[in-house]
Amino acid sequence: MVMQLPVTLSDGDLTAAMNRLVRSERQTTAELIAHLAEFEARRLHLAAGFESLFLYCTQVLRLSEHEAYNRIEAARAARRYPRILELLAEGAMNLTTVRLLSPHLTDENQGPLLTEASGMSKRDVEKLLARHFPSPDAAFSIRKLPTPRLDSGAPAARASGSTVADVGNLGLASAAAAGNTTPPDSDDVQSAPVTTIAAPARREVLRPLAEDRYEIRFTASSAVCEKLREARDLLRHAIPGGDTGEIIERALTSLLEELARKKFAAASRPRTGSEAPGGFGSSGPSEGSSRHIPAAVKRTVWVRDAGRCAFVARNGRRCEARGFIEFHHVHPYAVGGPPTTGNIELRCRAHNAYEADLFYGDLGRPEDASIRTDDQAPAQLVPERVGSDL
Repeated sequence: MVMQLPVTLSDGDLTAAMNRLVRSERQTTAELIAHLAEFEARRLHLAAGFESLFLYCTQVLRLSEHEAYNRIEAARAARRYPRILELLAEGAMNLTTVRLLSPHLTDENQGPLLTEASGMSKRDVEKLLARHFPSPDAAFSIRKLPTPRLDSGAPAARASGSTVADVGNLGLASAAAAGNTTPPDSDDVQSAPVTTIAAPARREVLRPLAEDRYEIRFTASSAVCEKLREARDLLRHAIPGGDTGEIIERALTSLLEELARKKFAAASRPRTGSEAPGGFGSSGPSEGSSRHIPAAVKRTVWVRDAGRCAFVARNGRRCEARGFIEFHHVHPYAVGGPPTTGNIELRCRAHNAYEADLFYGDLGRPEDASIRTDDQAPAQLVPERVGSDL
């Protein structure tokens, strides 16, 4: 079968075609789940010479291990609660969220639980389950990881002094507990110690334990562990029990305050724009002639835009990014845009670059953009990368 590439489609047709294909894929997935459930009920995988449906799916249907695992779990849940097939076809649930819900579904709770979980992401479903089925707090522990074996010509995956710290009562977590033998998601952290350099880097993954209670598992150097021990000793008067979660919360609060001062000039007693260095009333850069953004403007814009990208698409959706945030001029500095609260907004780096491409087009980003006029580029599509990352 020769696939026709969609290079000739317009933007609107391409978007419509993708939405149509996604709806078709959801319907196909729901039908596949229903067929897998019936296939297993008839034990046809045994008749075909396979001891498990998992092996049949991976070897005959050519599904990956993760694909097979999620689909089999969903098929078994759908046999008990057929409404799951409808939710999958509608896109109100995906295979991962069905797998998370499956162990907790009963004849009594399946109705309200499926309704409440409809439309939720994986992380939201994890929080939902933690609220309804809380787990005990994670115990604090530190253990040394074994030194990874070196393959020829390859660098070590971990420093020999690295450790794993399991810290209870915080907002990040590993989704895999020690001893868990179920195949993890692609973004889950495997709990087994790293023994070869082929193992991928660990990631912190949210795993709520209960409502407003989380577990965190991360890899740290021996220096970090020593600093943590020292902090626990110094804070014994304030935190007699040495609760690690409270210690890290204090440290993060202090760090965020320091970053706020550095990144957007936050202060307990901020000066006005006319008093701020480089402000409109100072001898520094003036309002209409400098890229400098006064500290008072930065503070106001950060609070107004809630510290997140303020890009709004034509369909009304606002970008949710909070990382790599930058200040920019809605009406660009290059064509006279002033550094005022009405003209400065927050953008993530991706949308800042995207809007720059829309404005500058094939001309790139010239030092002097005054060759373009407002008639050639609408003000709402004019970006300017003027600030450092926040």
